[in-house]
Amino acid sequence: MISSYLAVSQLDLSPSLVEQQLIQLEQYLADSTLPDVRWQYQIPELGEGGACSLFGHLQEQPFKLTDYLHDSQVTAEKLAKLQKIVDYVVLQSQVDWYGIYQVTATEQGPQLLKLAYHGAPSRPLFPLTETFAKASNNVQVALTKQGRVINDVAAYLEQGGEYYTCDPKVKAETCLPLLDDKQNCLGIIDAEAFNNQFFDQQTLALLVACCIKIPQFLV
Repeated sequence: MISSYLAVSQLDLSPSLVEQQLIQLEQYLADSTLPDVRWQYQIPELGEGGACSLFGHLQEQPFKLTDYLHDSQVTAEKLAKLQKIVDYVVLQSQVDWYGIYQVTATEQGPQLLKLAYHGAPSRPLFPLTETFAKASNNVQVALTKQGRVINDVAAYLEQGGEYYTCDPKVKAETCLPLLDDKQNCLGIIDAEAFNNQFFDQQTLALLVACCIKIPQFLV
């Protein structure tokens, strides 16, 4: 499972390092204590063309997951598990922003829906289109199943990389796919840090371990 994930996502990591992180994650999840489920959350106003969000400008009405997910005990338990994984990643890595997204059918077509996260408010949905992928790491990863690790956003931009800045404090970002046992993409995780070179081998192994576990709790 780990080796195939690394091959598909094109990440150069030690499978044994990921396995160590996975064991620790499973031990943490074995504790039956679960965080509260966040069924709604504040989101920013969209910027020009909807390609990004206006950082610091929030919409009056919160975004409601119940508009896209069935409010049931099973769904609530899965969302709580996902939030617990989010909390674990933040605890272990001190990452500044971390979110879990699931591919979801909507009236506007398939989109990435943010299920659980830590950090500043951010957009809840990303259209899964080639056009949107030109300015979105999240969508690029979901469409290609290839992980993206940018440890210096400023240098990446200087080299001509396409990237939109929602939070100007973000200096490093990692986006990884969530895959099922047939290597279909079910969603993505997105992690952002306010320091360059944040995503070292240990931190990436932690994120991959979570990507191995998260599909069990998608709704």
